[in-house]
Amino acid sequence: MSIPLFYFVAFLSIFFALMVIFAKNPIHSVLYLIITFFTFTIHYVLLNAQFLAIVNFIVYMGAIMVLFLFVLMLLNLNKDTEPMKSNFVKIAGVIAGMCFLVTLVGSVKTLHISEPVLLINPGLGLVKNLGQVLFSKFLLPFEISSILLLSAMVGAVLLAKKEPKNI
Repeated sequence: MSIPLFYFVAFLSIFFALMVIFAKNPIHSVLYLIITFFTFTIHYVLLNAQFLAIVNFIVYMGAIMVLFLFVLMLLNLNKDTEPMKSNFVKIAGVIAGMCFLVTLVGSVKTLHISEPVLLINPGLGLVKNLGQVLFSKFLLPFEISSILLLSAMVGAVLLAKKEPKNI
């Protein structure tokens, strides 16, 4: 793993996470969150955890964040529909932010930087190894969960099906 690349991607993760917080437009905030999750995917690849990278890419970036983006676009948020916040809510937000900042500073002070941990098995996070374990030791629970998901799909189709009207 390249250490300068890791630090660069870590910087990008922190930068875009802060942009999520400080963006005025909620659509921009969701887009920055998608970029933040993409940097997490790069971290997983650097840590040799390809399965987590793929799941993070598909589930978080591909499904949940796009869903958030569509919901925000459908809500049509603008200044006219945004209620005015009272001074009490603003003061409570500042106090909560300062408490978070104190906690963050305290946790950084107690942080001990050590040498990087080396894995005994460098192929630990590979999809190939996960598949071998999944289809050998855990084959029965895997197949039972697939039957459960299939029956849930059939049940959802039957519940969503409209009954024909008899005239």
